Amino acid sequence: MTPIPPLDPYLSPQGQQAVIAGLFLAIGWWVVALQNRRRDAKLRENRVRDVQRALFAEIRANVAALRREDLETYGETIARRIEDNPGFFPTIPTESNDAIFRAIIAEIHVLPRDTIDPIVLYYRQLDVIGAAIDDLRVLDVDLIGPERAADLYRDYINFRLEALDLGEDAMIAIAKDVDGTGRGDMPAAVSNPDAVRSGQESGRRP
Repeated sequence: MTPIPPLDPYLSPQGQQAVIAGLFLAIGWWVVALQNRRRDAKLRENRVRDVQRALFAEIRANVAALRREDLETYGETIARRIEDNPGFFPTIPTESNDAIFRAIIAEIHVLPRDTIDPIVLYYRQLDVIGAAIDDLRVLDVDLIGPERAADLYRDYINFRLEALDLGEDAMIAIAKDVDGTGRGDMPAAVSNPDAVRSGQESGRRP
């Protein structure tokens, strides 16, 4: 006895063909949607990596420069010169260490949540330094006196020291999640907080 196809009692052969075709079509849509999601995730991952690597390079360059300056020793030396030499005040150079950040500010939202905060805090500190430089350039040392002028210069140095610390924090955060997936693939010496801090402290010694 020839077995009866299971759907014959319910659907005509044409109806069965339509159901099968619909199933294949639905599966095709699902596969395409899955592929699109994977593609979009990969594109986002690549974009996050590109943005964070660029920011990492910009931050690292400034952090390295700040380390080389031996800020604590140099800053105190200049502050004492201001106190001991009435009318003296050093020329404060313009700083420009945020060109990449400003160029990608519209895309900051693509960054992982754990890296946005330290990055923004670092660049906000650069704005604080810029404002301090503007104030120091119009400072009337004769009016406020050398002691007050020296204190303001020390504040400026402290702002830069804080930028150094915040820069290290931002570098560590980026290294831990450079592509937004939680897989850090930056150099081990950078992704290790102890190594970074050790390098920072050694860079500050006279």
